[in-house]
Amino acid sequence: MNFSIDAAYKSLNKIKEELCGDKVELLKTVDSDIMILADGMGSGVKANILATLTSKILGTMFLNGASIDDCIETIAKTLPVCQVRQIAYSTFSILQVSHDGQVYLAEFDNPSCIVIRKGKIFSLPFTERVLENKVIRECRFQAEQNDCFILMSDGVIHAGVGNLLNFGWSWQNVAEYALSAAKETLSASRLANTLIKACDDLYMQLPGDDTTVAILRITQARSIDLFTGPPYNPEDDTRLIHDFIHSQGKKIICGGTSANIASRILKRPLVTSLNYTDPSLPPIAKMEGIDLVTEGVLTLSRALDLIKQYKDGPVDEQFFEELDKDNGGSRVAKYIIEDCSILCLFVGKAMNEAHQNPSLPFNLSIRLHLVDQLKEAVTAIGKEVHIQYY
Repeated sequence: MNFSIDAAYKSLNKIKEELCGDKVELLKTVDSDIMILADGMGSGVKANILATLTSKILGTMFLNGASIDDCIETIAKTLPVCQVRQIAYSTFSILQVSHDGQVYLAEFDNPSCIVIRKGKIFSLPFTERVLENKVIRECRFQAEQNDCFILMSDGVIHAGVGNLLNFGWSWQNVAEYALSAAKETLSASRLANTLIKACDDLYMQLPGDDTTVAILRITQARSIDLFTGPPYNPEDDTRLIHDFIHSQGKKIICGGTSANIASRILKRPLVTSLNYTDPSLPPIAKMEGIDLVTEGVLTLSRALDLIKQYKDGPVDEQFFEELDKDNGGSRVAKYIIEDCSILCLFVGKAMNEAHQNPSLPFNLSIRLHLVDQLKEAVTAIGKEVHIQYY
């Protein structure tokens, strides 16, 4: 399958607790992506330790090819037993998506995974077996493009208990809400944010339990081609534009000089917008066949700030409001965060006098420094980055 994995999670801590008793691990092996959600018993420090131990043990063993049987046995023997209830544990869900599209899902005591396929809730072919006195539900099936998997801790289905809803938010209610929210966005982080906000609202901003939503989406591998900066040798203009135009992805040009080079070689007019949506950024422009044309360094700096904010998290509604704004920086960041699995940068090395900083080495322009930072930040959010310099 030619697909890309988009994964994200979001948690609410139980009221008055500094640590979350839920823990999510996102792991990549040579041939699969793994998401683990562990929910430690109780709340606070103890729950956090139980959940961390569980997710780390499961993650480490799975990465090393251990079977679910070995994992459960190890967890049962490792975790301390609660003196009061005589049970030791953290509940967990494990989702593994292989690069050939095979899905393996195992659950112990967590609410069942919601799978959205082709605009409907997909019914999972679960079987049950008992391992170390624990009932494990598991299933294997073939993934399809655009499948969306939602793992959750029981704080999600308990949201609203005794307040807005007598018996909490049932699994069916969560599934229906997720289904409608998933139609609005392809982004895992945006969907996680939408669902966790709904939980927070049902708890009336006073969560009665640790609450976590973890989303994994299978999307088509999508690439973005971004051209910025004129080549060092003007005779390379044509070669750069040829490489850029014949690459496979959506097209973005950042920089006035870069846009003029493209306009001249492609013989396509460049039309600048007069719509200043953000006074601190120059307006965007239009060119036939190019998805987005913006100013250079200021716009890239704004996009980089947003990508770093996304990387460092947690992101909230305000972040997505900023990402949805109609300015060059937000639009570049949104393309990279939500519509891209491979970023191809076509970077000219010509110096722009305006970008020189006397405190920097003479051969280091601000643009090239920005490109290095952009590569680092975009790689950190799980995307591939390729750079060609001219």
